[in-house]
Amino acid sequence: MSIFREPPPNTRPHVLVCSGLDPSGGAGFIADLRVVDAVGARPVGVVTALTVQTTQGVRAMQALDPDFIGTQLAALLGDVEVHAVKLGLLGSTEMARHISYGLDLTAAPVVWDPIATPSRGNVDFDGAAFDEMLQQLARHLTLITPNAFELGLLEHRHIDTLDSAIDAAENLAARLDVAVLVKGGHVPHETAVDVLVHADGTERLEGPRLPRGEDVHGTGCALSAAIAAHLARGVELVEACRRAKAFVAERIGSAISPGRGLPAIV
Repeated sequence: MSIFREPPPNTRPHVLVCSGLDPSGGAGFIADLRVVDAVGARPVGVVTALTVQTTQGVRAMQALDPDFIGTQLAALLGDVEVHAVKLGLLGSTEMARHISYGLDLTAAPVVWDPIATPSRGNVDFDGAAFDEMLQQLARHLTLITPNAFELGLLEHRHIDTLDSAIDAAENLAARLDVAVLVKGGHVPHETAVDVLVHADGTERLEGPRLPRGEDVHGTGCALSAAIAAHLARGVELVEACRRAKAFVAERIGSAISPGRGLPAIV
């Protein structure tokens, strides 16, 4: 196993991105790369799944060959020292297993955005397989960033209030010994509250609810990618989450419209 080292001064640390490809660039691999670069790190990565996707939604998904991706990842990590990892859509439990094998080659912090279903479209990604994916990835994870629906799948319960989100996040964090950041955009509350449960306690990261914020594509991908980039730059976890939340809020305010559907933040 390689030994994790802090990046040399005046260099851009590497962030490994493992996520699905959104051809429209509003989310997934392309968006992750843009966010990592914008935050000040250098992205490297592998694509885990392909989608038929536009700004109007996801029409189909195809997981790639996990053996090949595992080989690709092992070769990459044998060459490049990464300083944080961002995982997104994995596409299959076999892919999660091979990604986990690859992560044995680094001790860098790992952020997983456990995508269960697209915000637009009727494609089932991997929600039914969350438990098995968790078993494969748990030993590597530093932070999980589910929304309320994804948290409900992970905890096998319905999340419909801020209190229920906090309770479920605290239970998940204790069960897995991993930090949990619940994205609060879809939790009923007068402000946009993300709940961070970590080793030192539970914190509410509050911000204003932005007009049409829930309609902007790729916010979850951007949040987790920004957190990973800040961790790679040596920022501690709580502050990395705060900075990432502020980054996403700023980009929501200047969202672009690349197609005929949803706006995107990058």
